[in-house]
Amino acid sequence: MGTAYKSVETLLQARQPGKPVYCIYPHIYRDAARHFVANFPGRVLYAVKANNHPLVIQALGNAGVEHFDCASRQEIELVKSLFPDATCYLMNPVRLVGDARRSQQDFGTRHFMIDHRSGLAPLLAEIDAESSVVFARMAVSHHSAMADLSSKFGALPEDVPAILQDIRDGGAEAALAFNVGTGVTEPEAYTYAMGLAREVLENTPIPVRLLDIGGGFPRPYPGFIVPPLDEFFAAIKGIRHELPLGADSEIMAEPGRGLSAPGMSTIAKVLLRKENRLYLNDGMYGAFWELRFKGHVRYPARAYRGHAPLEGRQHSFHLFGPTCDSSDEMPGSVELPAAIDVGDYIEFGSMGAYSLSGRTNFNGFYSDDVVTIDSSASSPPT
Repeated sequence: MGTAYKSVETLLQARQPGKPVYCIYPHIYRDAARHFVANFPGRVLYAVKANNHPLVIQALGNAGVEHFDCASRQEIELVKSLFPDATCYLMNPVRLVGDARRSQQDFGTRHFMIDHRSGLAPLLAEIDAESSVVFARMAVSHHSAMADLSSKFGALPEDVPAILQDIRDGGAEAALAFNVGTGVTEPEAYTYAMGLAREVLENTPIPVRLLDIGGGFPRPYPGFIVPPLDEFFAAIKGIRHELPLGADSEIMAEPGRGLSAPGMSTIAKVLLRKENRLYLNDGMYGAFWELRFKGHVRYPARAYRGHAPLEGRQHSFHLFGPTCDSSDEMPGSVELPAAIDVGDYIEFGSMGAYSLSGRTNFNGFYSDDVVTIDSSASSPPT
């Protein structure tokens, strides 16, 4: 599954690809996963939506990630095809009819989520409540997040105790969840959100054992500097003891970007140059689609001519994708060698999050050329 190369140089020496190539660095994923699992004070669920490529899931699973946050039965099937013993959680408050039933019957899924009292009855009609855990998702947001994930999902904090009681009355174990946003840039966001969770738990008459604090754990990009993950872990540990959770309690997290971002790069080819404008064979309808949203505006980059790194004086370039849509323009300029020209290649690093899982075939531009860089001596641009 995916051709292996020792480096990008050896890949480009073996072939000069006309379509984008996506490079998976398993040793980078190994280090990211081991650090997160060892230092987060609880259970780590990889959010499959961030990058659902089998090579990424396989790399994370091989590094010790045993739990997976899934949004659909299809994601559960994918994970289980690679790791039959993995624990998958169907954590989308909105599901296709029958997905909860089939996920539980076919794959042993026990953890589900709702964010409104009306969502409980349809869920309980599909699952065995006594063997299930149902999370009530609370709405919470913070100004430091790149995107507010509570604008679509989440019950008001004052409404959550009643939902938890309904879950318990329905025969399932009741648990609490929230997601403070994506790309959170301040550790205080988790302290704030866990403080709201504490108030909810104090007003909930039934014992709650599990608290899922969602994702949002950031990674740095050029011009987008964030605190190291250890500062987020420290903030979470600092307030953990204040939560009135039941016996055998456990904190859970759903990192997507926090695990997937650093271990993948994209190799794009220059198709056209107009002064300081470069037109590439990948763009905003491809692996760069996340740049449409608030947050970072570029990825780290390095250039190649033939199969050798292209050096020399740097110049600022604006980048465009290959489609006929004028919005297919990357929002930030990138520093590259001034001599770069048609036929040269650019490798963009830190592209593991929200790239492969959302690319389209708009205008017919699409690539599924995914390879492995299997030498620990090679690393993507940072």
